[in-house]
Amino acid sequence: MGEQSVSRTPNRGRDDSAPAGRRRAEGVGEVSPLELLRTELPDLTGAKLRVAEVILRNPTVAGRSSITWLAQEAQTSAATITRLSTALGFDGFPELRAALAREHGRDMQAGWEKDIGSAITPEDTPAKVLSTLAANQFSAARNATASVDLEAMAQVADRIVSAGRVQLFGEWGDAPPAQELYLRLFRIGIPVWFDDGAYFAQVGASLLGEGDVALVVSRSGESPIAMKFVEVARDHGALTVLITGDPQSPLAAAVDVPLHTGTGTGNSWTDYFAGRSSDSLVGALLWALVAQRVPDRIYDRMNRGDDSGPGARGQDFFKDTMH
Repeated sequence: MGEQSVSRTPNRGRDDSAPAGRRRAEGVGEVSPLELLRTELPDLTGAKLRVAEVILRNPTVAGRSSITWLAQEAQTSAATITRLSTALGFDGFPELRAALAREHGRDMQAGWEKDIGSAITPEDTPAKVLSTLAANQFSAARNATASVDLEAMAQVADRIVSAGRVQLFGEWGDAPPAQELYLRLFRIGIPVWFDDGAYFAQVGASLLGEGDVALVVSRSGESPIAMKFVEVARDHGALTVLITGDPQSPLAAAVDVPLHTGTGTGNSWTDYFAGRSSDSLVGALLWALVAQRVPDRIYDRMNRGDDSGPGARGQDFFKDTMH
């Protein structure tokens, strides 16, 4: 049997003066050029050291600049830059520059996906962004429809109507749906307060008593401040309620009534924004159930103190409230 031909990565311009353990490995994929530079840095001196420091200080600019620019920044010659590039295992500076640009692109993509998510890309058109967000929101609303416990919602609505005080808590991204629920309950005459922050949450919970309601909005179901709010409220005899995307979370286990929205926290802004729809939907449902239980109270409040004609001001306010 003849010898089989084995394909190997060519030794491209390798500087044999570089320590063997620091030469770019052959046949194992692309190594980070910045990592190569950091590894070689302790053994570099003079002009090569200055070139490496300029690249490491601003790799994004180095990845799109000319060898002339880099030579000027490092106060050296183009030949020195070429020698450093080959010592790192590249054919020359153009290949090193391309590797720096690719690494920057990978870093940008990783940062984008970690923050914004992968459902939307920087190249998407406005129409594509809109349709993606709308589809994600629709999915979140559908999840809420399938997950919400209507019997529990009705029981919470009954307790809110009879409560002498309702205390709401939400922080950071959970604050908007909690604040919206607070505003809507307040406008139909429910004695409701909204807390944001550790001090106000603890004081607010301490004002509750038997028959009152403490409600937290927390998608993740993990918040030391919210947990303290729940503990204090429960110690004072209030019913504790949680609107959450995680029915297995610590807060869900701590409250009397966990209300599942069907959408978890997710790992990006896109996920979190979509989940806001399920939070708001569950909050809106709770408000509507409360409103259904006090229609006479709403009508009386809207028509009291009217100076502009029989029922006109109250009817306008009632329309605003219902919308």
